[in-house]
Amino acid sequence: MKFLLCRNRVSDFRRWRRIFDSHAPAHRAAGLLLRGLWREERAPREIYFLFEVRDARKATAFLSTPHAAEAAAASGVMDGEYHFIRASSMGRYR
Repeated sequence: MKFLLCRNRVSDFRRWRRIFDSHAPAHRAAGLLLRGLWREERAPREIYFLFEVRDARKATAFLSTPHAAEAAAASGVMDGEYHFIRASSMGRYR
């Protein structure tokens, strides 16, 4: 199973969250299903979120659209990164 792990540093969490939530239909259309969202305890403007990727081509295309860049700028993203990752068996660590 593929996931998209993202980190954003934002200027204002409430503004970011309001705009992020308003883009839920676009995320779903891009084959992305939000599985978790976290804020760093000692640096609450650092946000981590995880999407399950149902369609990697759509997700990649979505990330490179001008609309995604405009939404990031409007929501106060100061910097960020994303990584496509694959789930791995926990094996002997369970």
